[in-house]
Amino acid sequence: MKVWWLGHAAFLIEGSKKVVVDPFITGNPLSPVKVEDIKVDLVAVTHGHGDHLGDAVEIAKNNDVPIVCIHELSRILAKKGVEAVGMNIGGTAKVNGVKVTMVKAVHSSDVEEDDTIISAGDPAGFVIEIDGVRVYHCGDTDVFLDMQLIGELYKPDVMLVPIGDWYTMGIEAAAKAVELVKPKVAIPMHYNTFPVIEKNPEEFKKAVEERGLDVKVVILKPGEFYEI
Repeated sequence: MKVWWLGHAAFLIEGSKKVVVDPFITGNPLSPVKVEDIKVDLVAVTHGHGDHLGDAVEIAKNNDVPIVCIHELSRILAKKGVEAVGMNIGGTAKVNGVKVTMVKAVHSSDVEEDDTIISAGDPAGFVIEIDGVRVYHCGDTDVFLDMQLIGELYKPDVMLVPIGDWYTMGIEAAAKAVELVKPKVAIPMHYNTFPVIEKNPEEFKKAVEERGLDVKVVILKPGEFYEI
């Protein structure tokens, strides 16, 4: 499996199936791809904020594939002419051949349309399994103690963890999150897209290493991938 970073919280997870998570492409200064370049079997969206929902609707239409997200957001997206598969936290579903488990995140979620703020349910993370490899995309979140349960129950191989602070947890909290989950590999995300979330990922790597964890920290540049 290859895990491609597309900048911010956008990832393409590629095995026998392809999934794009939080495809914020248009307007993302770090994006190495264009919307029309993305060919996938499934779109997954952790919550309704624009830098995560991004181009999900257009990508789903281009590929004639569903969007998996929390129930309330699925009802909003279904009105846009796409197949939206609504889940809720703790649930596991197989969608287009991809096993998806929705897990808790500590954040907020809404959608802005025509200058109106619409509640879009709770934020979430995903554990996505393709070809027996499990990737935990944390979504936007602070560290929370139940991350330990996510590690114990789902045993993710790769953890995609926000480090940018301000809107999510910062570096020290992110290192603690890695300690709770205990993945084989941790990849930082949600940093350096905008000035307010500028961070040095090497500091995250150092913070994880200082905890003495048996976890490999992989720092990607947008457009690079890690293969597991």
